[in-house]
Amino acid sequence: MQYSYSRVSLFNDCPYHFKLRYIDKLHEIKQLDANNALLIGSALHEGIEKGIPTMLENYYNQFPVINNAQVHEAIKLEAMAKKVIDFLEVQNEKFTHEYVIDTPEFKGIVDLIIHNEDGTVNVLDFKYTNYQENYMGSEQLHIYKYFLEQQGFKVSGLGYLFIPKVGIRQKNSEDLHQFRKRLDDELSNKEPQFVQVKYNSLKLATFFHNCLKIENAIEYPKNTSGNCFGCKPKFKPDYLEMITGEKGEDVKMALPANKRREKKIDTRPDIWIYGDSYTGKSTFVDGFDDLLFINTDGNTDNTTSPVIQIKDTVKKNGRIESKTLAWQTFLDRINDLETEDNDFKAVALDLYEDLREHCRNYVFDKFGWEHESDGGYGKGWDMTKREFNNAIKRLKALGYQVIYISKEVKDEVTLKGGMTRTTFRPNLDEKSSNFTTGTVDLTMRAFITSEGERKLQLSKERNVFGGGRFNFLEKTCALDMDDFLEVLVDAQEASHAKQTTKDRVAKPARKRATKKKDVEPEPDTNEDGVEVDNNGEELAEKPKRKKRTPKKVEKLVEEEEVDDVEEDDEEEEVATKTCYWEHEATGEIIKVKKGESLAFLATDTFDPSTKAAFDAQETEEEEVVEKPKKKRKKRAAKVVEEPDEEEEEDDEPEEVEEVEEAPKRKRRTRKEA
Repeated sequence: MQYSYSRVSLFNDCPYHFKLRYIDKLHEIKQLDANNALLIGSALHEGIEKGIPTMLENYYNQFPVINNAQVHEAIKLEAMAKKVIDFLEVQNEKFTHEYVIDTPEFKGIVDLIIHNEDGTVNVLDFKYTNYQENYMGSEQLHIYKYFLEQQGFKVSGLGYLFIPKVGIRQKNSEDLHQFRKRLDDELSNKEPQFVQVKYNSLKLATFFHNCLKIENAIEYPKNTSGNCFGCKPKFKPDYLEMITGEKGEDVKMALPANKRREKKIDTRPDIWIYGDSYTGKSTFVDGFDDLLFINTDGNTDNTTSPVIQIKDTVKKNGRIESKTLAWQTFLDRINDLETEDNDFKAVALDLYEDLREHCRNYVFDKFGWEHESDGGYGKGWDMTKREFNNAIKRLKALGYQVIYISKEVKDEVTLKGGMTRTTFRPNLDEKSSNFTTGTVDLTMRAFITSEGERKLQLSKERNVFGGGRFNFLEKTCALDMDDFLEVLVDAQEASHAKQTTKDRVAKPARKRATKKKDVEPEPDTNEDGVEVDNNGEELAEKPKRKKRTPKKVEKLVEEEEVDDVEEDDEEEEVATKTCYWEHEATGEIIKVKKGESLAFLATDTFDPSTKAAFDAQETEEEEVVEKPKKKRKKRAAKVVEEPDEEEEEDDEPEEVEEVEEAPKRKRRTRKEA
């Protein structure tokens, strides 16, 4: 096992939480509080090394959307980072930031190495805290000295640079401007403090002894030191694979086998989609196959997937009246999904915030409360949170694709300079929202443009709640299942190509056909590089997606190996289909037709691009010479290479019959407005 100071320190504090993190490898849902110590510490280190603008940009990017609390923390970070930078400039020495020690037995990151004129170095570690005494007995710097000297450094000094925190809060009697003025005054009075540490070889011996204890550990008790933050309710880690019992105890759910999974293109990610009313969120989600709607608002006229209504119900048996709360109905349906065989592949919760409110009412009814405060300070809210989070984790553990649907709300955030910005976020409280983002692969906003186009926000925007694990090539896409799946696959293929094609020619970007209704596609031809067989029919590399019935295409991403010995040099590499490349320096996009040479990739740097980007470049050039709009439209019509999908769906009624044969997935008839 490779050890680190933080890993061994956690074992000393709490073997139980060490086991959950490093042995069981549970997935910890990131805490997204504005003053989260890990996020703040990481941002501060980045600001000292790379500058204030980079620090602020990356700090804000850690959150789904910006708010005033984050602006306040950013003000603190900016002020203290500047003071640290000024402190280091006075030293007039050569520095190495974030030096990585990576040996078979140890891994650590040294915040700062100061190179002295005599060839020796000083080792400095930054601590953003007001409690210096908690770190003076630490083994960290002593361990760094040992391993740095193993790598040839001559360490002559150790020390901490303590960066003070300012923890004031806005008073009820002051407005935002007054509070920020008081915050600036507090920050102006704070200065970093350097404290030297004397090397102690016994600290190193203690570290290696603790490593041996980990190797021989059989039992993992809780909080053996009494200092474990994770054992305190306020700082308790939230693991996706673990629910919490009524008394606060941890209950671990069944874990998957410890086997590596093959990398696949994911066309069924877990999604949280939100937007204003009547943007078409539910209709879009209805495009997923084998979907079960769990609906709370009764608005199902525009969807055709099977649906379960979640609402309070009252039954009368003579004079006896029984009531079943909506949340209990939801829990019963989760139990059904856990225990009964079915052929659903996806579950959509519509509306997600309604379920959260049903959960709240359920807890109130159970304990006879009218508000969370009736349960005691903090405990009432915590019980509601626990009940809700446990149910969502149970649903997630079943292996279905899970989709949350919410409405949106708007907020106003005041930036540092006083300018306000409108932000968009789901209609849910902040802590529940942060928990939810940790359970999905992607959070997207649906919206309607001023031209009336329905869109999905894909890229990360500071004022739009969103983000996820995909690096999309486009900022937005149409609120259409086919278009969404195209850009989703493009993002994953581009990400994979970026990792595996450093020493070989990259795989060309996938070609996306432009959808244009009421325009007949041109006859098949080789003029634009379209592949045809001997009969003149277009060759498709894979079946086309049909409207509202996308297949679950979990295509295996094949790892392409780079041979040590190149193949026959005389064989010139050519394009196997029409592809597009963007010159790294100039940004110019070129089009390479099937059969044309790709030799230019060996002599210059190009990145894969898309047909849409190439068309946009062509349009800009045409506008410069003031070509008539008709010609641009005519050219755009040529790129339509697929027949109209609605007509294709009409030609294959057999698939509708197959759906009707499966009673559990029977599509409902859409009601006319």
